[in-house]
Amino acid sequence: MAKAILALADGRVFHGEAFGATGNTVGEVCFNTSLTGYQEILTDPSYTDQIITFTYPHIGNVGVNDTDMESDGVSVRGCIVRAPSRTTSNYRAESDLNSWLVDKGIVGISGIDTRALVRHLRDNGAQNGVVASDGMSEADAVAMANGWQGLEGRDLVGQVSCNEVGEWKQGGSYDLDAAAFTSPEANKHVVAFDFGCKRNIFRKLADRGMKVTIVPAQTTATEILSMNPDGVFLSNGPGDPAAVGYAVEEIRKLLDSDVPIFGICMGHQLLSQALGMSTFKLKFGHRGGNHPVKDETTGKIEITSQNHGFAVADDNIPDSVEITHRSLFDGTVEGLRVKGRPIFSVQYHPEASPGPQDADYLFDRFSSFINS
Repeated sequence: MAKAILALADGRVFHGEAFGATGNTVGEVCFNTSLTGYQEILTDPSYTDQIITFTYPHIGNVGVNDTDMESDGVSVRGCIVRAPSRTTSNYRAESDLNSWLVDKGIVGISGIDTRALVRHLRDNGAQNGVVASDGMSEADAVAMANGWQGLEGRDLVGQVSCNEVGEWKQGGSYDLDAAAFTSPEANKHVVAFDFGCKRNIFRKLADRGMKVTIVPAQTTATEILSMNPDGVFLSNGPGDPAAVGYAVEEIRKLLDSDVPIFGICMGHQLLSQALGMSTFKLKFGHRGGNHPVKDETTGKIEITSQNHGFAVADDNIPDSVEITHRSLFDGTVEGLRVKGRPIFSVQYHPEASPGPQDADYLFDRFSSFINS
């Protein structure tokens, strides 16, 4: 097995074996604590320009398939695993993970102490890194990591958003017995901003009888309202929300209408800015399927799926806004609503994929606002 290295910008170097495509890649090194769903994670556009470390040691045993893709491609810069499965043991698999990564051109590394890496990132924060399996020297890899611009201040939404208006036609929930997606007949119309949306969000909306029109991130409020939507959805997405001002301006205009609005992750951050709040970069982000969140309105605890490196600051909350959810890990804002109006958002991922289904009720809430 060919050798590979992971070099961090602070000079820490890990040695392991090549995994996936041969070459070198640079990105922000972060970690995800989910036990399952590696394909959904790797195809989530919110991971654009990041190198994902899987904390669960054994990755790849169920292979990959086209059905479990959360987008059309792979946006991650690289993949780090402890012990990749050398066999694939699932009847739905269409390829093994290593071959799939090679096909997608994703450079990875295996065999390193991912526990030590995660502890290092936890203590020192997410940082630029290089994975190289092409013979690059340690010194050159560290220099490459230090020379990369990072994520802060960058608008990555434009890289992953769709280029034209489209309609979601792939249905809702997946029926394993029928091996097909199914959904009820649509009787309501939702326009969804695509800031880097995961497919399972559209499926959740379709499950509730919604026709979903998907629009590019730079679509104007006037264009959206001309489509006569029953609701507007603000999707997840990658990069720094403070760099997506063009969307904030259009969301602010939509707030002047009576249309219900629901935002997730990047959509939550952009809505918060439109309401007068600000965002900041977390030390090492929240990524995984086991994050506890408290619903401040009910006192209930939800175990949630999360993937974000930025968060909403809570030092300038308008009187019109109520903070509805907070992280039990660090107290950061995880949800809000506009008082007396059908407008709300959450930082985490109620659509899961992968992750628990505790927050599925939020789609029902959006549907009730639309149907009221």
